[in-house]
Amino acid sequence: MLWGKYIGFFGFSMIKFLFTPFGGPKAGLSFVETYIVCVAGALLSAAIFFFSSEYFLIRAHKKRKEMILKSLETGIPLKQKKKFTKTNKLIVRIKHKLGIIGVAFYAPLFLSIPIGTIITAKFYGKEKRTFPLIILGIGINGVITTGIAYIIADFF
Repeated sequence: MLWGKYIGFFGFSMIKFLFTPFGGPKAGLSFVETYIVCVAGALLSAAIFFFSSEYFLIRAHKKRKEMILKSLETGIPLKQKKKFTKTNKLIVRIKHKLGIIGVAFYAPLFLSIPIGTIITAKFYGKEKRTFPLIILGIGINGVITTGIAYIIADFF
């Protein structure tokens, strides 16, 4: 078996799921092997970051509070972060137009599994159907991206 390739694809899928299947044909993996390894990596990463997202959100909030208190104590003004970035506007637009299904399907795919899953958990973490929708989205998007990868590989 090709354990080194499997581990590599598994690891890359944990971070950036969208582009990882495109390496499958060049690595000599079959469609099924590429799909299973990539989806397994994405699912593990999604589970880790979805169920630990509350920790990351609380940690970020505490860190921001500490920075504000430190800037008040030292008298050095804190540089304000931009809140209306293109990415933030896109995420909110997707949230309003497509709702929970759009965010659960597309945020982990296009942003990255960790960031997209944390954003989905931030918006819809209290709903019971959020994580199953993320799993379904990863499965469907895995079929689509792996299929496109193997169709393109046939032409080149």
